Amino acid sequence: MNPQHPIARRTFTAAALAGAGTAIGLPAAAHAAPAGTGGDRHQHRIEELLAGMSLEQKIGQLFVAVGYGATADAPHPSNTATTGVDTIAEIVRTHHVGGLIYFVWSDNLQDIEQIATLSNDAQDAARDSGGIPLVISADEERGVVYRLPAPATPLPGQMALGATGSRAHTRKAGDIVGTEMRAAGLHQAFSPVVDVNIEAQNPVIGVRSLGADPQAVARLAAAQIRGIQGANCSAAAKHFPGHGDTATDSHLGLPVIDHTREELAALDLPPFVAAIDEGVDSIMTAHIMVPALDDSGVPATLSPPILTGLLREELGFEGVIVTDSLAMDGVRTLFSDDRVPVEAILAGADQMLMPPDLTVAIGGVRDAVADGEITEERLDRSVRRILRQKLERGLFEQVQVDPATAADSIGTRRSMSSAQRMAEDSITRILDDGSTLPLASGTRVLITGSGTTAKFEVTSRELATQGLKVIALPEPDREQAAVVAEGVDAVLVFTSSAGFVTPRTQVELVEALVATGVPVIHAALRNPYDVVHVGDVAVSLAAYGNADASLRALAGVLLGEVRTRGTLPVPIPQADGTGEAYPLGHGLR
Repeated sequence: MNPQHPIARRTFTAAALAGAGTAIGLPAAAHAAPAGTGGDRHQHRIEELLAGMSLEQKIGQLFVAVGYGATADAPHPSNTATTGVDTIAEIVRTHHVGGLIYFVWSDNLQDIEQIATLSNDAQDAARDSGGIPLVISADEERGVVYRLPAPATPLPGQMALGATGSRAHTRKAGDIVGTEMRAAGLHQAFSPVVDVNIEAQNPVIGVRSLGADPQAVARLAAAQIRGIQGANCSAAAKHFPGHGDTATDSHLGLPVIDHTREELAALDLPPFVAAIDEGVDSIMTAHIMVPALDDSGVPATLSPPILTGLLREELGFEGVIVTDSLAMDGVRTLFSDDRVPVEAILAGADQMLMPPDLTVAIGGVRDAVADGEITEERLDRSVRRILRQKLERGLFEQVQVDPATAADSIGTRRSMSSAQRMAEDSITRILDDGSTLPLASGTRVLITGSGTTAKFEVTSRELATQGLKVIALPEPDREQAAVVAEGVDAVLVFTSSAGFVTPRTQVELVEALVATGVPVIHAALRNPYDVVHVGDVAVSLAAYGNADASLRALAGVLLGEVRTRGTLPVPIPQADGTGEAYPLGHGLR
């Protein structure tokens, strides 16, 4: 438990506990069926498919693998090292995997036509090796976490959407993600993040969260799921039972969430309940320890009390439980790589994501079945859920896409316009001296700070178009920036999680600029918490990300063309953690 947020806790606990009725303190409400349940509609087909599957095929269906390469038939040494075969097509044919996940670093995502062709050819391999189509996934959150390349719509991220408070915006963002993924031959977005970010020093969630108010996050997450799945793409609410109150990155270690069961019910679980009510297809687990739920010392991903006891039995989730990446340190601290998937299955997981060595992982499950530790009946329960999801999403009917036209419904003018409106409604004016903005035509402006040259060019172009005289100085040393600042009328300085970065280069840059006496306009391009680290600036704006739409919206605010409507979806603590600097919901209009 983090003592920096007592006000937020008191505010949310009473409301969330008012409906306590189950052991965890949340009502097991009736909810829409996810694609993973489907009633009896697909039951006959599922049993028919299951009866025709070998044990190896059943085990394979439980795994979502990384395959390296831009084409399905291109050999890659990393495939050989991690799967025992050379190509993506061979991974599918040999291991009968249930799905693939795409990344830039695995060379899967070059352009839309290439992605569509890769997806088609991988599906051909699946058809030839048993006829069960792949579910192809990506971490398509948008904002700071996105996978599809241009012309995919550069949507603002979760915290920006939280700042708008708009279910319409959030649902539309989900619709755009789902539509664009399906167009490229992908079927499952590992999105939305529904973690409630109540720890300002959270290194892994931050702006990936919709905010710090559990009820607001729940409402917006449900709308986002409706958008994604309305486009016939599976959504995955993550990271259960809640990764929002930790200062440890589960990619690198094993975080501990010291919430009581009452605090979990009040703070962490409401968005997951809303996701279940909305009929979310899958829920992704977190590699975190939650002693109040399971004091055995294992992460939630490997915990029967958390996955089976809480998620299945108390909350009534009937869809697919997918693990977070099994290559992350947070899940590899207690067990060997052959045991991790076994423990996850025994805990209640259905879909094992990204084992570091697919051959070792599958071998571990095979041995556990041979030894009677995992029964074939237990495998069948997970395979049924996975098959239902694939049937509900139409993968047995039409899984191929046309590579030549795939990009036609991606990054459309309408989607780009929607993204721009979202960004404009998200910009939050945290502080303002009342005299610096708007910037008039002819104003000499230095744009500097953290960011790529391309990001500086977006803002520079928008300002220069309106007659401002712009000097762009990306990533300068503070002495150089201060010298240039003395020759301009105003400075726009970007920061990106300045409070996390050591040495304090970003903070020292802003301090040097403020010392020149020139009005400094600060824009936080990631965490809004930066405002308490940057000193006596004239204006501070939160953009929550550096998508082009957000940078254009920032320029519009500086010019007086865009009215700030966003409000803080998280409270901002003082830099020393002794109190609250800006409350939840703050935002100057």
